[in-house]
Amino acid sequence: MSTTVSTHRSVGTPGSVSTLGSVSIGIGALSFADVVGVARHDARVELSELAVNAMAESRAVIDALASDTRPHYGVSTGFGALAAKQIPVEQRAQLQRSLVRSHAAGSGPEVEREVIRSLMLLRLSTLATGRTGVRPVVAETYAAALNAGITPVVFEYGSLGCSGDLAPLAHCALALLGEGDVRDATGTRMPAAQALAAAGIAPLELREKEGLALINGTDGMLGMLVLALTDLQALVTLADISAAMSIEGLTGTGAVFAADLQALRPHPGQRDSAANMRAVLAGSDMTATPHGFTRVQDAYSLRCAPQVHGAVRDTIDHAATVAGRELASAIDNPVVTLDGRVESNGNFHGAPVGYVLDFLAIVAADLASMSERRTDRFLDPSRNHGLNAFLADDPGVDSGHMIAQYTQAGIVSELKRLAVPASVDSIPSSAMQEDHVSMGWAAARKLRKSVDGVSRVLAIEVLTSARAMDMRAPIEPSPVSRAVVAQLRTEIEGPGTDRYLAPEIEHAHRMVVDGSLLAAAASVVSLSGGEFV
Repeated sequence: MSTTVSTHRSVGTPGSVSTLGSVSIGIGALSFADVVGVARHDARVELSELAVNAMAESRAVIDALASDTRPHYGVSTGFGALAAKQIPVEQRAQLQRSLVRSHAAGSGPEVEREVIRSLMLLRLSTLATGRTGVRPVVAETYAAALNAGITPVVFEYGSLGCSGDLAPLAHCALALLGEGDVRDATGTRMPAAQALAAAGIAPLELREKEGLALINGTDGMLGMLVLALTDLQALVTLADISAAMSIEGLTGTGAVFAADLQALRPHPGQRDSAANMRAVLAGSDMTATPHGFTRVQDAYSLRCAPQVHGAVRDTIDHAATVAGRELASAIDNPVVTLDGRVESNGNFHGAPVGYVLDFLAIVAADLASMSERRTDRFLDPSRNHGLNAFLADDPGVDSGHMIAQYTQAGIVSELKRLAVPASVDSIPSSAMQEDHVSMGWAAARKLRKSVDGVSRVLAIEVLTSARAMDMRAPIEPSPVSRAVVAQLRTEIEGPGTDRYLAPEIEHAHRMVVDGSLLAAAASVVSLSGGEFV
């Protein structure tokens, strides 16, 4: 019986498209949009003539070493702790096959399709630089598999993030040899040889160094970093919107977000988040009109939102800088240098990527934590300024959003655990030859869970603030908030007696991840801090 595997849902942004034309793979860096287009939207890939020529030139260097009796790592020696073993000429093709087969040693749940496609694209990008010494046919086969929608089955565990993402990359390489399992474009699992034959793709027959070149890179952790950054960029903007909506629903003040006050602490992220909150609050009767005693200060979760959200933005920008450098890298060991040398190096170490993956998990947890605190204020009649307890229709008979906050709290608690860095850990491997590793893959895997958690926490805050604003009718929220609430109300009823709450949370979450809530806000006002390009 065939089975299918679900894909991770991306967080949408206003104006994003569901399909892209094609991505040209040259010797320059891919963009974030290229990675997202291939990983999530099945954009086609094409190798440039420049890339093909660069690969052919560097392959000539490797071919010249193929019969050399001197040791050359990855060409005529074993790997890792076995690097001192000289391999006879007649066994060097077998050496490459054996490397891929032995390193395809993953275990655990299947990795998501979009992650594998990003990993394959980024390995293809490094091959296309001409610094790995593979034949053009190797890159062409990778491109053909991506374009055919063939996704190797890769497992959760197996990478220490140094020497790159070995096991995940080896599973991909194995599939291109016609071994192991893949999923076709429909998600059906089948033997790799069957899928390649159906797509008219000849299995690879590896030559010197090519097996090593296919498995020695940070492509998995980098692909997950680019995808997470794309999602977090959208989520932090939604957090600005949800925080402003909470201020309205709690009849708070927007005066603290004035541009001149924010300029006293000139962090760019803080500036952008405050600008977004001012834009959302503009024209709101809930904050402009005094209702009883006018509060001069709101709680920190409201008043300090630009400072926290802004720090998240600045962290995202730092991580994006690291990702951009990594996208411009050619990572392999050994590499063929521009002047024709074949040199060993340590560029496969995932520390730069692992550190920012961990940093993003920290700020994701804090972004969600502040959102949960705002939600909690709505539910307590001693702090919600005139609303029913738990926003219930008839408190006592109804529980309103009481347990929605429990759901948020459970997620936030999990996010705090996921914020514990993976990159500070290292377990030596390969008989102590690889005695310090990055654990970047593990950092990336937990960040994906963090991103999903943030999207769910924000969905509940928006759902709760919308209910609160509706309960304050006929006082009107701002035009932006009205647009967001109207989008929610296309699938979620307004306040009333208790009803099955989980589907409403799921509807709100879907509107977070498909970008429709952001699009509703953007239809009214321009927001700062857009998507990466």
